[in-house]
Amino acid sequence: MLGAILCGGASRRMGTDKALVHWDGVPMVGRVAAALRDGGCDPVVAIGGDPAALADLGLEVIADRWPGEGPMGAVITALEHADGHAVVVSCDLPLLTAGTVANLAAAVEGHDAAVPRTDRWQSLCAAWAPSALSVLATAFDGGERSLQRVFDRLDVVVPDIPEVDLTNVNTPSDLRQ
Repeated sequence: MLGAILCGGASRRMGTDKALVHWDGVPMVGRVAAALRDGGCDPVVAIGGDPAALADLGLEVIADRWPGEGPMGAVITALEHADGHAVVVSCDLPLLTAGTVANLAAAVEGHDAAVPRTDRWQSLCAAWAPSALSVLATAFDGGERSLQRVFDRLDVVVPDIPEVDLTNVNTPSDLRQ
């Protein structure tokens, strides 16, 4: 199963590339990549981001087909490069664990997507089946850019994921918590 890390955001609130920000001495993208690998994903790639810096960290980088258009395009890009299912997560989830990755991968079997839900869909930490690609591509081609608004068109299962694994780091103050 492909593990894809979304690295193409503008990081406006952080003020610097979030993928490369260190959490506990390790770039966040490195922590996320380790969780994906340890959770059973192979290969693990970065979608978007700084190709040279990510390659220096040992990641293959796949260019986002629609940079600046939000994460839906990056999820589509990941699914187009997957040979089957894909676990797609944001680079700013430094507490993501291998157990959560494995749980997502197992939960998506027989469904279009496995997406945790708290007060809203946690669409940047999800597993996707190939069957979701046509739905996402059709929505995207129709102008939709919000993953939140396409879940009602998919067969989505909600896996039980520890909320701490979904902690994302968006600002410098988040680094101090």
